Amino acid sequence: MPAPILATKLYVPPPRAKIVLRPRLIERMNEGLSSCRKLTLISASAGFGKTTLVSEWIASCGQLVAWLSLDEGDNDPTRFLTYLVSALQTIAPNVGAGVLGVLESPQPPPTESILTALLNEITTIPHNFILILDDYHIIDSKPVDNALAFLIEHLPPQMYLVVTTREDPQLPLARLRARGQLTELRAADLRFTPSEAAEFLNQVMSLQLSAEDIAALEARTEGWITGLQLAALALQGSLSMQGRPDTSRFIQSFTGSHRFVLDYLVEEVLQRQPEHIRSFLLQTSILDRLSGPLCDAVTGQAGSSGILETLERGNLFIIPLDDQRQWYRYHHLFAEVLLAHALEEQPGQIPLLHERASVWYEQNNLPAEAIRHALTARDFEHAAGLIEKTYPAMDASFQYAAWLGWARKLPDEVVRARPVLSVDYARALSDSGEFDASMSWLQEAEQRLESSAEGMVVADEAQFRSLPAMIALAHSYHTQVQGDIEGTVKYAELALELSPEEDHYLHIHAMAVVTVGMAYWSRGDLDGAQRALSVWINYCQKVGNIFFALATGGYLAEIIAAQGCLREAERTYKQAIQLASTHDQVRHVTANLYLGLGLLYHEQGDQQSAAQYLHKSGELGEQALIDWPYRWRLAQARLKEAEGDLKTALDLLDEARRLYVRSTVPDFHPIDALKARVYLRQGRLSEALAWARERSLSVDDDLSYLDEFVHVTLARILIAPHQNDLLAGSIHQAFALLERLLQAAEAGRRMGSVIEILVVQALAFQAKGNGSQALALLERALALAEPEGYVRIFVDEGEAMRLLIADFRLKINKLSPQDAHPLCGYVERLLAAFPQPREANPKSEIQNLKSEIIEPLSERELEVLRLLRTELNGPEIASKLIVSLNTLRTHTKNIFNKLGVNNRRAAVRRAEELNLF
Repeated sequence: MPAPILATKLYVPPPRAKIVLRPRLIERMNEGLSSCRKLTLISASAGFGKTTLVSEWIASCGQLVAWLSLDEGDNDPTRFLTYLVSALQTIAPNVGAGVLGVLESPQPPPTESILTALLNEITTIPHNFILILDDYHIIDSKPVDNALAFLIEHLPPQMYLVVTTREDPQLPLARLRARGQLTELRAADLRFTPSEAAEFLNQVMSLQLSAEDIAALEARTEGWITGLQLAALALQGSLSMQGRPDTSRFIQSFTGSHRFVLDYLVEEVLQRQPEHIRSFLLQTSILDRLSGPLCDAVTGQAGSSGILETLERGNLFIIPLDDQRQWYRYHHLFAEVLLAHALEEQPGQIPLLHERASVWYEQNNLPAEAIRHALTARDFEHAAGLIEKTYPAMDASFQYAAWLGWARKLPDEVVRARPVLSVDYARALSDSGEFDASMSWLQEAEQRLESSAEGMVVADEAQFRSLPAMIALAHSYHTQVQGDIEGTVKYAELALELSPEEDHYLHIHAMAVVTVGMAYWSRGDLDGAQRALSVWINYCQKVGNIFFALATGGYLAEIIAAQGCLREAERTYKQAIQLASTHDQVRHVTANLYLGLGLLYHEQGDQQSAAQYLHKSGELGEQALIDWPYRWRLAQARLKEAEGDLKTALDLLDEARRLYVRSTVPDFHPIDALKARVYLRQGRLSEALAWARERSLSVDDDLSYLDEFVHVTLARILIAPHQNDLLAGSIHQAFALLERLLQAAEAGRRMGSVIEILVVQALAFQAKGNGSQALALLERALALAEPEGYVRIFVDEGEAMRLLIADFRLKINKLSPQDAHPLCGYVERLLAAFPQPREANPKSEIQNLKSEIIEPLSERELEVLRLLRTELNGPEIASKLIVSLNTLRTHTKNIFNKLGVNNRRAAVRRAEELNLF
């Protein structure tokens, strides 16, 4: 469930009825807007009228405005981006809907990816608009600064940014200044000029001061607007109490820094207020926002709504936050001084005021504010109860960082007394990656449950009863992260045993099921994994958690594909995509689904459909799950490898490595193993061997599904021509390793793996000259692959596989028509999918016939001849052709004899003369 948006943060403050118009500043802001600059920065200390100026400007600029008032909570990048999108939606309701969905996901993608998607949507807004970020000085977060810098750097032309702040933000201001993209208004610009001070004091505040008094007051305050306003209020109060005051003496009575002047003048203003107003101001100074009912609860007095209206009419530093005048706030500087006075005058009452505010917020279903006030009041028991109560909802919406911020402020003994809160704390720490601390709290909770119940605080009996199951589930997560598959299964199955399928336990039970499912997947029990993930998906759909249903649907399709059931995997992907089409808020999750479906069609040789779905994935990718950038690079590397662009494939794999994000989803295809396979195709056997040695791989290793791809890669290296003498173990040991891998894959019903292993075995026997065994293994692979439409698993093996399949076609074509082989059509389709050998040039054939060649070169010899023309050495050419060095020597000897030469250079030169290339 997403966190609610506080609408008052998005409220555009209207211009005040009685203000000093400032045309010189408005003109400068208009100039920045019309000059195609990016940013107006209004930077000055408190009380210089920054917000008032912006409010006046936007009322006359004639453009749409989105407004965001920042607060401490916006230092969280996710919250900042959420409110940023919400502000934009006040002028373009549909913009950023997908981005909000991404921000609510358990692992959002990098901030730049999110902003890229948002910027792309902003470019579709048909009109110019302004975004105001008010009070940016509150932000003390490098990630938020970086996000805003990225936004400014790539700002769409129809968007203009205004930032108000008390201090310069950590943004590239020098670069913007040098590029002429920055308008700056600072304290020197914002100070009242003498004429503006006169207008303010005599017309707005109705004081009728002399020119000398105005000049003296302006000089004393240095044009500081808040100082002038407070001085005017003090003079008004003095006038009402004493008749006409001695203005000159009053002006001479204060001097010094702004803070000194402020303290002095606030004291003057407070002394001249009626007692009930003064008391109201001090008591409500603890509040960030003010409403009549809230102030009634805090002060213990009725009539607060009327007092707030009176304060606004009296221009007493109160700012409305909505059009209905239901919510207000004090000017920040005024509030700070009020609170300082309250702490000085009534220190013992402040905690009570915070407690009252906490109770009111709790009763009005505003838990974050209730918790903050309870913590400030140091009412830790009340705060702990609130924090414990909010955990399920905040965990479900992935707000564990904010929740942890509250929980860390509680004394340890308060947390220990609450077993449910202790376990929640352990889970939140685990979610944030603090596994040692998490385990410590988990063990303490277990010990607390086993000891006496004396002093134990239990707020919810049902939650308390579920703790053993929840603790087991937390242990399963820890072991899963550590890579302990059996430990994960042990604890997850214990959680299942301890959580019957009843309403209250249902979520724990479902979580345990999916944890078991992921562990089954890791250890190669694909049937068990499929069943578990299906249960989890059904549960997610039942409770409306479509995000998890879709994300898990993609993993389920991968498992089904690994079982060799490509057509069922296709249906699974499409069912998930159909489900997403009815829930716009999770549309971004489909990027992974489209990616998986595109790769599936690529495997089946349907390149048109593959391109269509991969394109859709790319369009959604910047908004996708956090692992999408990694998966996308892997997919692109696979496609480039299929095209023969091996260098780009390696570059993409290196990019993927940098983007890898560790998660509970098992990684069956390590980047280094993928690169080793590309090295083999490039003939860079030494690099492939170096990887195997670095991994300390051996043909006698224990086999696991997690390392199956790695061991098949080792077998490929071992059976590569001429390498059995360079790596420990012979080619016969490689055959033994492949046989062990085949038996394990067949036992686990992992038919995708079975097909690949049979293919590698067939190529190995072909290279050793055992054609009959190679054809028998190939036939088994074809029989398994044909019903599901596999194509690339054969085609990607290259020319050696094409020749082997051609030999198989020759074999089955010898059958009589009535005994036609059931694989005939499939074989023809596969052969058509291979890159076709170039047909001999007729002119070359004529030249061959007219030359001194006694016998024309065969197609294989022409292929060898073309490689002799390259920089590859003999072993590398043999590897490229997947033949032994002896076989290559035989081909080379035949070529030399036919061309009448005795060395490689002469053979290439003679072939060029005969136009054989």
